[in-house]
Amino acid sequence: MPSSSGKGQTEPLAALVAVLALGIGLSLYVGVLDSTLPFLTSDADVAPIAADALVAEASPFGVVHPPLGAAADAARPNGHALNGTLRAESRAWHEGPPRAEIADCVTRTVSVRTAPGTVRPGALEVCVWPER
Repeated sequence: MPSSSGKGQTEPLAALVAVLALGIGLSLYVGVLDSTLPFLTSDADVAPIAADALVAEASPFGVVHPPLGAAADAARPNGHALNGTLRAESRAWHEGPPRAEIADCVTRTVSVRTAPGTVRPGALEVCVWPER
């Protein structure tokens, strides 16, 4: 009867290459899906998606750090303009072009860092409209 001690094993290098290939494949798939998602949704669905993306980009640890500059650029859907307004206490931060009349707006409740070591409740209003 043959020995079974060598069955079901693989070389460590081959396993690492397989895991690397799987990781690259998933990254490419998610990247393509993310760039085509705005084309697969209706205009009514774009504002909530953009608002969730802006909250995720602007709050790496659950707290939004104003200003919104780079986060608003990263959350802007392809083919759309985005205006973000963050309000906390008596302060407000704006990012993006002036809001168009046809804009679809969504508001999210967020935690806002108003000063080092100070976090206050706030509101993030995100307005999205098709670019012309």
